[in-house]
Amino acid sequence: MSYEEFGQLVDAYAAGFARAGVARGDFVGLATTKSVHAIAAFFGAMQAGGCPCFMEARISVDELVTRMGAVGMRMLVCDDPALMVSTASALTTFGASVVALDAVQAIGSFIDSTLTGDDRALLLFTSGSTGRPKGVLLSHANLLCNAHGVAAHTQVTAADRLLHVMPLHHTNGVNNQLIVPLLCGAQIVLIERFRADDIVDCLRRFEPTYVTGVPTMYSRMLPKLAAGERFPSLRFLRCGSAPITTSLHEEIEAAFGVPLLVSYGLSEATCTSTMNPPSGRRIGSIGTVLDGQELALFKPGTDERVADGMEGEIRIRGAALMLGYIGAEVASPVVDGWLRSGDLGCFDDAGFVTITGRIKDVIIRGGENLSPGLIESYLQTHPSVRECCVIGTADADLGEVPVAFVVAKEGDAIEAVALQEHVLHGLSRVYVPAHIHVLSALPTGSMGKVDRNALKRMANVATDVLAD
Repeated sequence: MSYEEFGQLVDAYAAGFARAGVARGDFVGLATTKSVHAIAAFFGAMQAGGCPCFMEARISVDELVTRMGAVGMRMLVCDDPALMVSTASALTTFGASVVALDAVQAIGSFIDSTLTGDDRALLLFTSGSTGRPKGVLLSHANLLCNAHGVAAHTQVTAADRLLHVMPLHHTNGVNNQLIVPLLCGAQIVLIERFRADDIVDCLRRFEPTYVTGVPTMYSRMLPKLAAGERFPSLRFLRCGSAPITTSLHEEIEAAFGVPLLVSYGLSEATCTSTMNPPSGRRIGSIGTVLDGQELALFKPGTDERVADGMEGEIRIRGAALMLGYIGAEVASPVVDGWLRSGDLGCFDDAGFVTITGRIKDVIIRGGENLSPGLIESYLQTHPSVRECCVIGTADADLGEVPVAFVVAKEGDAIEAVALQEHVLHGLSRVYVPAHIHVLSALPTGSMGKVDRNALKRMANVATDVLAD
């Protein structure tokens, strides 16, 4: 589809939303498959003055209705007749309605010319560390700040072609994989959803210049690659949304033959705040700060900045910070203009940032603070470990102990005792996981990120069994 054709489709949806009564700032939910029409409807709602929100695939009807009611959303656009039927009666209880995607379009066009940068532009639902979804409200100025910063860092142009494999309900799937390439005039190849089994065929068929994913996606792609195969069109890969180990980073770059650019950000700061540049990426770093944003390190729980080279809590300010939360009674992490990330990090002399841990994830074993990331990094150096995740669980004697979950490389077998000895060989005794569980795969959420809460539940069950 050409830009002209896509623009006409956006116009048609904008006219349809205006005809349906969508006014400036109104929330519009999109419970659809990943398609050109769904994306055109998204931008059409925005153009009509509304504030669109992609809903997660396979979300339950109860959760869908709960989210809409919590934020006062009055319209849901859907392309699944069964979902329309199952939601219709529940939505009428608070004056909302569901309409078919193909029924929204109207003849003509409409643009709300009264919109400013401060107006609502996008609603994201994120669970964060609470486990319960909350609405993150972003403005047009937020989206533009993020997009211009990412475009400048990655130097995306009209010659680029993105393979879009991430879900639309996630901030990266919208901000960095729709808004950025569209503003740059690039091409977008929509893949309905990530499947490791056919992703290599997609790389061969569509010849993208870049791909954006999460570590788990790349890890699951590696066994599917033919030895020595290269994709001449690729100029870089992007990775974010979850930590990546040095060994996996190196393995991905060796397999694809292009740099992997690790980035960092939060939905509360639109999407991305730091990123490695294509021409000078540093393994182990989350990159340098994007234009339009400021990042500083503070002593946790204080307003005191740390000295150069020291570890501190990452805080962000600038035009990318959200308008606020909506639909949930939770305290804002933005205090005195700074978004408190809860992540720990440090700067090097060249301005590259490295994540060193997370305040809430620190395992306090007998009074000693242990970083799960440090244990994970060392476990990954074992030749038979493909993936791993370390969490803390309660212990009657020490208060808390590390527990590891590992996935073996294909064809390899792993013994827990051998891995414990491996950790002991490189780290001090306190870092040795109290238990190591070998899984066929780590549990992940809809974004492909490792589900630490699921692992904690598994660890608690396993601990109960061992106690019995």
